[in-house]
Amino acid sequence: MARKSSGTAAAHAATPRSRVATMGSVSARMSNKVYEQELERLQVELVKLQEWIRVRGLKVIILFEGRDAAGKGGAIKRITLSLNPRVARVVALPAPTERERTQWYFQRYVPHLPAAGEMVLFDRSWYNRAGVDRVMGFASESEVEEFFRSCPEFERMLVRSGIVLIKYWFSVSDEEQERRFRDRIEDPTKRWKLSPMDLQSRARWVEYSQAKDEMFRHTDIKQAPWHVVNADDKRRARLNVISHLLSLIPYQDLTPEPIELPPREPDKGYVRPPIDEQDFIPEPY
Repeated sequence: MARKSSGTAAAHAATPRSRVATMGSVSARMSNKVYEQELERLQVELVKLQEWIRVRGLKVIILFEGRDAAGKGGAIKRITLSLNPRVARVVALPAPTERERTQWYFQRYVPHLPAAGEMVLFDRSWYNRAGVDRVMGFASESEVEEFFRSCPEFERMLVRSGIVLIKYWFSVSDEEQERRFRDRIEDPTKRWKLSPMDLQSRARWVEYSQAKDEMFRHTDIKQAPWHVVNADDKRRARLNVISHLLSLIPYQDLTPEPIELPPREPDKGYVRPPIDEQDFIPEPY
């Protein structure tokens, strides 16, 4: 019999949409100890949710959109860290090919939609059309207008088919985005994260803001509303997103009972080949 999880929707009340976080508000920095403890607890709940999705055959899509350097990738990484990649997979599509540019706009995303028992996390999605494509001139105004007409219907179709569609927008202040960009410039291990498009997003901050506002007006629908994440504090943003995600899908704890390892078969004369016949990697540590 399924055990009721402490991470069910009842235990994680969703934040009312009328309660809007104040961007740029000053709050005490969360200690690393508290953050790690809460993250570990929530990741255990994510494993329970994963098993519920697999066993119950749910189909879940989570879209991660937002400003460049707002922390989408970090949140996705923490969500999937302890999950089975056969159940929870990340889709981060590159720029469309010449052939894909001639297809129906949503066509390149359809093959990545989940089957029963799967959760797909889109690191950016079809909303490129309303954001970077529009601001950077990669799409015409008529193509953008068609997207605004088609997208709500496309998403309603997904929901009617039984898919759970969850959309997150990561919002970050101008000052915090600049701080993170400078951090990437100074850190060789992060410099790859800065693309020419990222730099343009800094120069066209207002244009991206206007594009986002219009996108929300057309696509913040009852069947698939936008959930805005105050991402100025990365640690809190990650915890808040995971907690909110757990609140949206009622689940129960289907974790298998503890497993007892069987005894190893007795040695029947196995002789291991000489170690010097195998090519071991160097051990500088």
